[in-house]
Amino acid sequence: MQSILSFYDRLTAFLASRLPEGLALLVTRVALAGIFWRSGRTKIEEGTILTVSDNAKLLFEYEYTGVPLSPDLAAPLAAYAENLFPILLVVGLATRFSAFALLVMTMVIQFFVYPEAWWQTHILWVAMAAILISRGGGLISVDAALAARRMR
Repeated sequence: MQSILSFYDRLTAFLASRLPEGLALLVTRVALAGIFWRSGRTKIEEGTILTVSDNAKLLFEYEYTGVPLSPDLAAPLAAYAENLFPILLVVGLATRFSAFALLVMTMVIQFFVYPEAWWQTHILWVAMAAILISRGGGLISVDAALAARRMR
């Protein structure tokens, strides 16, 4: 029994160390980024980098009518945010800020667009964003590299 507890203690100590945490945070960053990136790309005119499509404007005009911004403002804001913050998350730059921005977007979607989607979808997005806000990008991130450089 003592050897099992000793093994368990060593295993949990390793899993709590910086590398496994960094890997878990990387997966979390990629997962959250993927959700918003895919949505953001649907709002961009095909063949362009960041030209907001007419379909995106129509979505905010006719389907996302609860959003308390004009469609002319909401469509580009959503499109740019859903294309910028996922990139920052994947590389781990301004991780906490990017995760917070996506958390705000999630809550806007929850309250003004799809209020019935909390338990199926939005709670998972909130959980991922909350982890990234509280823990940062982790060891495998530009944030960590910049912090290490500042300490030198």
